[in-house]
Amino acid sequence: MDAPAARFLAVAAGGALGAVLRYAVSLLVARAWSGEFPLATFLVNVAGSFALGFVVAFGAERGGFDPLTRLALATGVLGAFTTFSTFEYETSRLLDQGAYAMAGLNVLASLAAGLVALRVGAALAR
Repeated sequence: MDAPAARFLAVAAGGALGAVLRYAVSLLVARAWSGEFPLATFLVNVAGSFALGFVVAFGAERGGFDPLTRLALATGVLGAFTTFSTFEYETSRLLDQGAYAMAGLNVLASLAAGLVALRVGAALAR
C-alpha cells in the first residue's frame, strides 16, 4: 500500500474509534448526570486535550510512536473524539512561540466565531 493511502486509512480507522469513544462517554455520563452543565462534552474536551498533549510529546519529542501511529491517534482518534484538543494544542504552540496576542486572538475569535456560526447555521435550518 502506498504511503498516502496508508495515512488516509490510519486517520479513517482512528476516526471511527474516536467517534465511538465519544458516543460511549456521552452514554456513560448521561446515566450518572442530568444537570444542565454539558458534562460529557466538557470531559471529552479535557480528556482529548490531555491525550493530544501526551501523544504529541511522547510521539514527536520522544519518538515513542511512529509517524503513522501518531497520525492515527492525534488526527484520527482524537480528531473524532474532539477537535477542542487540536485547538488547545495550536494555542499552546502560539504561547510557546511567544505569540501571546495571536494566541489570545485564536481563543477569542474561535469562541466568538464558532458561537456565531452555530447560531447562524441553526437559524438558517429553522
